Amino acid sequence: MEQTFQSAYQEEKRRLDATIAEIDRQLQRLRSIEVYTGHDFTEQVLEAGREEKRQALAKSLPAPYFGRLDFQGGKDSEPRPLYIGKIGVDHAEIGEQPMVIDWRAPIASVFYSFTGGDEPAAYEAPEGIIEGMVYLKRNLVIRQQILERVSDTFDRSSDQPAVSDEFLVYRLGENKDNKLRDIVSTIQAEQDKIIRAAKNTALIIQGVAGSGKTTVALHRLAYLLYQYKEQITAEKMIIFAPNHMFLDYISNVLPELGVADIQQSTFADWALQLLGIELPVADASETLAYWFESAGGMPEVTDEAPGRFKGSIVFMNMVRACVESMENASVPEADFIPWEGAVLSRDMILHWFHEEYKPYPLAKRKERVMARIHRWIEMELKKSPSATVLKERKKKASQREKSYASKWPKYEPLMLYKMMFKAAKMQAGWPEEVLKPIPGGIMKSTQKDLKQNIIREEDLPAFLYMHYLLNDITGEQRFDHIVIDEAQDFSPFQVAVLDLFVKGHSFTILGDLSQGIHAYRGVHVWEEMSSLYAPDQTAYFALTRSYRSTMEIIEFANRILEKGVKSDLLAVPVFRSGNPVRLIAYGNKGQQRAQELRKGMQKLSAGEYRTVAILTRTLQDAQALYERLRPDMPELHLIDGAKKVYEGGLSILPVYLSKGLEFDAVIVADADEQHYGASAWDAKLLYVGCTRALHELWLMHEGPLPDFLQNMNEEIAVAGW
Repeated sequence: MEQTFQSAYQEEKRRLDATIAEIDRQLQRLRSIEVYTGHDFTEQVLEAGREEKRQALAKSLPAPYFGRLDFQGGKDSEPRPLYIGKIGVDHAEIGEQPMVIDWRAPIASVFYSFTGGDEPAAYEAPEGIIEGMVYLKRNLVIRQQILERVSDTFDRSSDQPAVSDEFLVYRLGENKDNKLRDIVSTIQAEQDKIIRAAKNTALIIQGVAGSGKTTVALHRLAYLLYQYKEQITAEKMIIFAPNHMFLDYISNVLPELGVADIQQSTFADWALQLLGIELPVADASETLAYWFESAGGMPEVTDEAPGRFKGSIVFMNMVRACVESMENASVPEADFIPWEGAVLSRDMILHWFHEEYKPYPLAKRKERVMARIHRWIEMELKKSPSATVLKERKKKASQREKSYASKWPKYEPLMLYKMMFKAAKMQAGWPEEVLKPIPGGIMKSTQKDLKQNIIREEDLPAFLYMHYLLNDITGEQRFDHIVIDEAQDFSPFQVAVLDLFVKGHSFTILGDLSQGIHAYRGVHVWEEMSSLYAPDQTAYFALTRSYRSTMEIIEFANRILEKGVKSDLLAVPVFRSGNPVRLIAYGNKGQQRAQELRKGMQKLSAGEYRTVAILTRTLQDAQALYERLRPDMPELHLIDGAKKVYEGGLSILPVYLSKGLEFDAVIVADADEQHYGASAWDAKLLYVGCTRALHELWLMHEGPLPDFLQNMNEEIAVAGW
């Protein structure tokens, strides 16, 4: 066995050395060509191609590939060794098999989908389905041109069983830093299906905590750009993430995959920029404080919660009805008379508005009608009998044209929204009966905000929809593909509006209902989103394997879901074992709570763990504890929602701000019934906290544990240090 391994290692070492030498030769040759800076278009195109090749080769040089697949398919008389890398690299000689195959290429899908067995493997090529036999599947770890690891996950010539998880477990055991990394060397079969799914489909992905759904979505973007390079561009793709810190956390993945220029934003930032609204948007911390910082626990969530109601399709239909009602009340009542003796009848203006310019949205229709009126004025002015009369008529016409234009409604989302909530004077014919379903509390609070010219994030979908109905959208504003991360916290109205801004329903919508701690604004079931599409426009995938945490942590978290949430969306852990989850009572040896937490963090960070976090129940708790610990731990970071960068290292933050992040070790502070009640929402909140941990999880408490944690230490956890 050892001899076989040494032989494989030496073979791969020789292949790696030869590959690096060839890549270096090609790179040096391209660098020796003087960069063209002239104005000849053909030469500019050639130079752009050379520069793209230079960058690709330079990126490939430290680690050209990560996998090998020996495959015999199609017309091959014997197996061919295919090396799979992040970036494809051709031989210098045209016509030869690629030296390194891009992981997104059709044949590379076999490397991800094949898990062993005697059955043929297949992949979809441009010329059709290609079947063949896999003889060897080998994982390779190369860092800075050094071959560190060779691991065969399948060898047809060996009598040893396949060990498909061995390499995955090795990579998952590595400690985290302050950035999310690509998974291109460890993409699993179920993840690969999502990555390579057809473009014009609204994919909805339910993924358990740690299933890699965010990373899968980012790899899907890289795949779509490769597969549909003639149809889409990176600049026309966008990722919507929950906050700026999360955007910073995922910022390295796409560059690692050789992809640049994809837009990344929060929904609010994008909406405000598109709308050009300069009004202040109420700080989200006010909403978070209401729902998460209340002394009595989370207030009851109903469909009349502002975020749920304003995010509903019912409210979307109200907005449309209000905009449509303006059509009949748009044209001013009287004829247009630019000067005495000249009359443009209202009937003619109505004909232009309702007939000739009917295809245009209201704001553009008004523009067309006013331009038509201006042209009519110019034609009438030509009939003036003298220069003096012409001058006088021009002056009058200009004044009356402006006056007439001012009598039209203001086709502005803010003004219409104020009319909906009676914060501005309503025009004649306004459909008040349409607005009756608005709950009284929402009507009152929104009216108060709007009178102070304050808007909230939950108002933005309505503003965007009004903008669309009034103005339509330009081609520049329409995306080729949209990714929505943490989509369980998005509303159906948000997704329905975004669908207007994307071609062909091309979405990747991903989230986890078990982490739906923002139920006051998000969806409760995925059908709230899938119902927006025809059956052939959407697809649903469930990722149930969790790659983040150890078996012990996943089993503990699953029990919280089973007992506290009554959910069957449970994670299947990868076989990676670690230390038991610890339930630790404060007060050991008479020490204070802060001292106990300091002791725990210092103990966890003294070893190999690079990222360690204390998760508190509220932001107020986090701030107070941070002030207590900072004098002895100057390297400690407070994450309070205001920061845009996750710095790694030692952190303290409220549990509700931890969603999307992950740490080597986590201490959940105050995991008792005083801080986490018996509701499903409390259980989801604690589930989010527990599933942030990769390798180690401690829950510290004072007093009785919540019902859903009772007896855990007798079942799958241990008590004490």
